[in-house]
Amino acid sequence: MFKIVFLWTDVVMWLLMAALGAYVWRIRTQAHLRARWKRVFMAGSTMSAAVVLGVLLAVAVADSFHFRRALPQQAGEARAYSPRVESVLDLLLAHQIKTREESYSAPLAYLGFVKQTLQRPAGASAPVAEAGPPKRDFPRLKFAGADLKDPKRQWRGDLSSRLTTGQIWGGGVAIAMWLLGAVAVGRHSGGWRNGLDRLINNETELPWRAALATASTLAVLVAIGVSLADGYHLFGTDRTGNDVLYQTLKSLRTAFVIASLSQLITLPVAVVMGVMAGYFGGWVDRTIEYVYTTISSVPDILLIAAAMLMVQVWLDSHSEVFETGLERADVKIFLLCVIVGVTSWAGLCRLLRAETLKLRELEFVQAARAFGVGPVRIMARHIAPNLFHLVLITSVLGFSSLILMEAVLSYVGIGVDPSMNSFGNMINAARGEMSREPAIWWPFAAAFVFMVGMVLAANLFADGVREAFDPRGLSWRAKRKPAKPAEAPAAVAQPEGSS
Repeated sequence: MFKIVFLWTDVVMWLLMAALGAYVWRIRTQAHLRARWKRVFMAGSTMSAAVVLGVLLAVAVADSFHFRRALPQQAGEARAYSPRVESVLDLLLAHQIKTREESYSAPLAYLGFVKQTLQRPAGASAPVAEAGPPKRDFPRLKFAGADLKDPKRQWRGDLSSRLTTGQIWGGGVAIAMWLLGAVAVGRHSGGWRNGLDRLINNETELPWRAALATASTLAVLVAIGVSLADGYHLFGTDRTGNDVLYQTLKSLRTAFVIASLSQLITLPVAVVMGVMAGYFGGWVDRTIEYVYTTISSVPDILLIAAAMLMVQVWLDSHSEVFETGLERADVKIFLLCVIVGVTSWAGLCRLLRAETLKLRELEFVQAARAFGVGPVRIMARHIAPNLFHLVLITSVLGFSSLILMEAVLSYVGIGVDPSMNSFGNMINAARGEMSREPAIWWPFAAAFVFMVGMVLAANLFADGVREAFDPRGLSWRAKRKPAKPAEAPAAVAQPEGSS
């Protein structure tokens, strides 16, 4: 038995997934949208970025379904639930949660990183009673490499065996994906062999070769990671012995929540203010311009810091409102997204105002006004749809900026709650660890690699969206080989005079 926990950010994430599904359905039913999004995915880099973002988003969604387990119940007692809130991702990473060490350990190590006073050398087979005096040495980890009887001799061989196993499983999944792609491409054009040839030579309508190559690479990496993480800590452990891989994967949800929810709050304010300022002009334009100029004159960090300090005071004085610590941390990140969204609309508002000033003078708007159509209807039916490409481009481009903003805010101590996993909290915790000797580099490296990979994929996808939706953008695309036309049979020459 379990009790479903509805966090505010969970509800937002699932609503965003529902909205994304509805928009995909709309794209399938409207030809002009299909053609426009087809242009987005004409570049191999955009397809690869979409695959990476899709995998990361799947991890974030799996971490957005929370529940609490039921505690053992005695006869006549009311049902009680555990104070620990878990997610579907926690079930998938149960091994990493259970294999908690005592302190630091390097990636794929079987010994601790900090020396301790031991009664006998690490790995010795002699009983404690026969061992010599205490000695300072690196302790043997409880779980990493626990099945090795002689780790000094067996460790390299065990890593090689697990690496080979992961490569075999990942290669098998990659081959299966290529065969399925070949069947899908060649079902109407000569069978799977012809489809595989078209995929390899990049002769498909969309660059599916890039998508399959990226998916195959991810499959091999994931399979190797699963094989190694089953017996070791892939990215090592932190100061309290927690697995760094677990923290890194949990941080993906935090990045998606802040980037998406902040944009969701920014867009309505920016669109309404920008369209009103550009369409009405006069005192409305001057008032809105004064507001966003004032907001832009104050650094965002100062506004967010002042607001978050007030939020922190309220949370500390109303701690009885929350049943678990995760619910309290979730409210804090939700309010952080609201604050970031409210303070980040000025740039988009200025852009939409300038575009609306141009649109209101065009013939179709003047005709609607001459026929007596009201201002609200004109703005909603004639102006706002023509601003969609600007809103979409700005939103996608701002996604990566908000991910980096979360890292900066958490680094300076005004971001998400310290109990919640995030890239910023990981980097902030590694600040002191990097300065020690020897340096504890793996928490920072794991957070940096995943965050940079996520931002790079978002930027590549944003470039594809900008080039497809911006009519003034450069339409640069990589040249790909066109599909081979079917060769017509050669005509047989007829002798002269033959009938």
